[in-house]
Amino acid sequence: RWFVGLEVDDAVWDASTFAKNRDRLVDHDVGKALLSAVVRQAQRMNLVSDEHFSVDGTLIQAWASMKSFQPKDCPKPPSAGGGSNAGVDFRGTKRSNDTHESTTDPECRLYKKAKGQESKLAYLGHALMENRSGLAVDGCVTQANGTAERDAAFEMIDVIKTDGPITLGADKGYDAAEFVERLGTARVIPHIAQNTTGRRSAVADRIAKTPAYALSQLARKRIEEIFGWAKEIGGMAQTKFRGRARVDWRFTMTLAAYNLIRLPKLVAT
Repeated sequence: RWFVGLEVDDAVWDASTFAKNRDRLVDHDVGKALLSAVVRQAQRMNLVSDEHFSVDGTLIQAWASMKSFQPKDCPKPPSAGGGSNAGVDFRGTKRSNDTHESTTDPECRLYKKAKGQESKLAYLGHALMENRSGLAVDGCVTQANGTAERDAAFEMIDVIKTDGPITLGADKGYDAAEFVERLGTARVIPHIAQNTTGRRSAVADRIAKTPAYALSQLARKRIEEIFGWAKEIGGMAQTKFRGRARVDWRFTMTLAAYNLIRLPKLVAT
């Protein structure tokens, strides 16, 4: 009451007011605006360059259970037992995003980020990091699919405005011929880890053998610090929101918070 200027005996607003105001934050893209404002502050302090960047994506578990992943046009599987949280027998049934969707959050997708991992209902969070400072300069959330990381990376790097070429560090998952070609068209040098497992890398050896490439490969791993903080401290391991737009707002706000925590340390050095 003191913080918002209410007296002890003043009437307070209905709880639904908080939800309505939150929706306004989502509709007006306040998360992006805050992140951009923090990045501009770092730029004015000469803490962020416009030349060397890294990109990566991370899995954000959706606020939906596997029981909610139901056939789109078919009857639900038989339940075992009663109650509001009855068990469901999925044995012998094949489930995929083409035939099923979550009744709790239809926009999330069944996805696993690597072989051997458990499939989860999830979104993908993406971050673009400036290599020198380790600050997140952009971020977004997309539906989880096989091309989302590369598509999001290109969209984020495309908004970087600079007179000269820039470098982009990334892991082997970004080593795809179409993506590397798109980067070349945009004057972005692909400092992407070469994936030579049973194939030929799309990243030219003349690039991979340069000292700058080696530095990018070292720097790009720091993006995991951003994701680690966002999940452990920022609460993004599993979102509490439903719908891509709300999860995106929460994720970008978390990236802005990470930058604000890191800025004083950069200034001190």
